[in-house]
Amino acid sequence: RVDEWTDVDRKRVMNDIISAMFKKNFMEELFKPQDLYSKKALRTVYDRLAHTSIMRLNQASMDKLYDLMTMAFKYQVLLCPRPRDILLVTFNHLDAIKDFISDSPGILNQVDETFRQLIETYTCLSDGEFQLIRQTLLIFFQDMHIRVSIFLKDKVQNSNGRFVLPISGPVPWGTEVPGLIRIFNHKGVEVKRAEFTTAGNYVTPQREGSFELYGDRVLKLGTNMYSITRPVETHMSGSSKNLASQAKENIVPNPLAKEELNFLARLLGGLDIQKPAGGETGFRLNLFTTDEEEEHAAQTRPEELSYKVINIEATQEPGRRAELSRILGELEVAEPRPGSAEKGEDLLALMDGL
Repeated sequence: RVDEWTDVDRKRVMNDIISAMFKKNFMEELFKPQDLYSKKALRTVYDRLAHTSIMRLNQASMDKLYDLMTMAFKYQVLLCPRPRDILLVTFNHLDAIKDFISDSPGILNQVDETFRQLIETYTCLSDGEFQLIRQTLLIFFQDMHIRVSIFLKDKVQNSNGRFVLPISGPVPWGTEVPGLIRIFNHKGVEVKRAEFTTAGNYVTPQREGSFELYGDRVLKLGTNMYSITRPVETHMSGSSKNLASQAKENIVPNPLAKEELNFLARLLGGLDIQKPAGGETGFRLNLFTTDEEEEHAAQTRPEELSYKVINIEATQEPGRRAELSRILGELEVAEPRPGSAEKGEDLLALMDGL
């Protein structure tokens, strides 16, 4: 509801969420070597991140926002010209985030530090390792075929929710335009060439994107999808509904469940949920045209796709509470605001109530 938001409100929400997202403790947990966690775990972390400010979303709007996020990311990973370009997509994300908080130096330093960690951790990986990362991510999203209006209008997504792979345009950096076959003898000497006609119109890229802290990424995947203002709707395709009904969580207890909950408890320990201070009522973000549409979406969405938030009971484990207290003691607030003294109580109340 644009009429209820001011630029100051938007700036505050963005600063709160970005500051929480790039907290030192939160980033340390994310950078630890670990298995890919479940969709429910991802949804839980995403839900907590979205509510670290005074902004609030109802279940239906949260589902819609999550659908948009997951499908946009799947599209970006799927269309990467080469596996290593996943890093350029991530850098495009961070470049855009830095623009949001360009006049908040404290938060900007948090993002830059994460930028440096990404460069140090990932730029040294081989092409094979990036291919493994890309395959792992695509396996995670392979059964998600949610139609998004912005993709449908741009004809990059079919009506069944599957993405359209282009057969024209720039080839991956370091490769040649298709159309030539070279034949070599047993000594490795080229002895014959043959040409063939391709169905696409391929071109050689002008240059490679920058993998430095600052620079031209060249790749446009991961940049702003909203350069043209338009509504964004998400809908379940028929095939997605069938797949979702067939892919219900296994009722057999997962032996790794406790470890995953422990990981989430540590991860969420770095996220302090912001409660409106004083007389503030906060802002409710509705991603639908009307409240009635939001209520209808909540009632008609398949239950197995709502990724109910995982409950974590931390009150019965003294060690866990000590760990959370240690994390709280290390939290650094770059730009103090009124009511910040209540953050510790808010976090303990959050973890106790989970």
